[in-house]
Amino acid sequence: MRILVVDDDPEILSVVRRGLAYEGYTVDTATDGAEALSKSREKEPDLVLLDVMMPGMDGIEVARRLRQGGDVPILMLTAKGTVADKVAGLESGADDYLVKPFAFDELLARVKALLRRHQPRGGEVLSFSDISLDTTTREVKRSNCPIELTTQEFNLLELFLRHPRQVLKRNVIYERIWGYDFEGLSNVIEVYIRYLRSKLEAGGRPRLIHTVRGVGYVLRE
Repeated sequence: MRILVVDDDPEILSVVRRGLAYEGYTVDTATDGAEALSKSREKEPDLVLLDVMMPGMDGIEVARRLRQGGDVPILMLTAKGTVADKVAGLESGADDYLVKPFAFDELLARVKALLRRHQPRGGEVLSFSDISLDTTTREVKRSNCPIELTTQEFNLLELFLRHPRQVLKRNVIYERIWGYDFEGLSNVIEVYIRYLRSKLEAGGRPRLIHTVRGVGYVLRE
């Protein structure tokens, strides 16, 4: 697996690079946004660790551009830890958000979780109503019309399709999609449900993901 680490702090860059290399990953580094985009196109990483606060092009803009070009998993690394900052990072296309200073063991656990969830399970086409999802090609369609989803949107829809008509509690969604307590970011599920609904309901299509107040969400007609 190849990981691109982007940070303008040479000490953090060195520590993370050495730690990931020790764990067996191939690691490329970049110190600014322009270099990050260039190396991403050249090296095609399996995951990007991306600092937010960099001179010139910041990590938010880099994440937006990376997301426009593909669905590579993005883990934000930043000293800005407010809820608003986390939401901004997620809305730019990031899949995860880790606040500095962080323990390398936690960083490694999140890297492994993102890479694991990004790997296709293979050989399955899940469907419900007029939605279909191919776990091998990662193609999603509604009424045979293709729908482009980010990594986490895809994972969330897959979870619902594996449990149709079953109410999924919020803590179950957290555990299955993010794999840990999301550090108090209580509305991350709502953010991604909103993204997913906007794409699935485009063109006036009926809603299939419904809110069960005080409990969670359910996929049903």
